[in-house]
Amino acid sequence: MIGAVIAIISGALMSIQGVFNEGVTKQSSIWVSASFVQLTALAVCFGAWCLTGFKGSFGQLLHIDNKYMLLGGVIGAAITYSVIRSISSLGPAQAVMIIVVSQIAAAYLIEVFGLFGVERVDFEAKRLMGVALCIAGILLFKWQK
Repeated sequence: MIGAVIAIISGALMSIQGVFNEGVTKQSSIWVSASFVQLTALAVCFGAWCLTGFKGSFGQLLHIDNKYMLLGGVIGAAITYSVIRSISSLGPAQAVMIIVVSQIAAAYLIEVFGLFGVERVDFEAKRLMGVALCIAGILLFKWQK
């Protein structure tokens, strides 16, 4: 249950953040906005690390098995950029719907193929139909008379 609540909060925060970032971009530039987002995220993460008693160390990163896993920050910058651009082009609701369906489809493919060390699951047609239903929802949302 707590996982679902956290996921709901995460989704809402992602939508709010996208709108905020797009608003900052309108008054500055996309790279100023994205840089500020990443710098403030770094500050908050560093502060949380300090408050938790500096558990863990950056030296541990040298021992990560799959070094490609360290690309999370690079991907985060790409996410920030792409969310700002999509909200600017499509509006918050449509952009977030497409983003969420893309997340669902990508996550399911990662599970089905067991990518990136994730435990592989069997393909289920009903899950593919669920993704198709989400896509139909986007088309219905976008549909105008």
